[in-house]
Amino acid sequence: MGRSTSDEGTASAARRRCPWAGSTPAMIAYHDREWGVPLHDDRGLFEFLILEGAQAGLSWSTILGRREGYQRALHGVDAARIARYGARDVARLLADPGIIRNRLKVAATIVNARCFLEVQAAEGSFATYLWRFVDGRPVRNRFKSVAEVPASTVQSDALSRDLKKRGFKFVGTTICYAMMQAVGMVNDHLVGCFRHRQV
Repeated sequence: MGRSTSDEGTASAARRRCPWAGSTPAMIAYHDREWGVPLHDDRGLFEFLILEGAQAGLSWSTILGRREGYQRALHGVDAARIARYGARDVARLLADPGIIRNRLKVAATIVNARCFLEVQAAEGSFATYLWRFVDGRPVRNRFKSVAEVPASTVQSDALSRDLKKRGFKFVGTTICYAMMQAVGMVNDHLVGCFRHRQV
């Protein structure tokens, strides 16, 4: 016998989640469906590279609220198209309230698109390049509290150094580690979170 919709709602509410998921539907959905799920799609990885860079100094909920704005403004987050952006596109982006209108971050998005294409050409795919920093397998952590979760690791340090060497911008080790968490290169769901075992 199937559960009623109200039963499902109660079950969902009773699930233990990582504290950062908060209580807003968008953040809960992101936590439950995307965060920490291993991602090997180049377009998706490029999107997270851009979004995590845009987050610098801001909250993730702020960026998540503008995700659709980024997808629209950046032509579906198409790296090949973004790499060809010129002065008119920069002006358009800086006037777009749907994204973070920071000149340095907008410029970095275009630079990163060009660097991203170079990595794809050299490595076959951005995913192949990126996942090499964790030997192709997710690092499965067993943290019990948010206080135990690091802001960076040896792997994120190495990734940050290499991305910077290749010309990428807004790719400090903390940003890199946040991206690694988001795309499932590390599983940092707390052990008490229902998603820890699932991902």
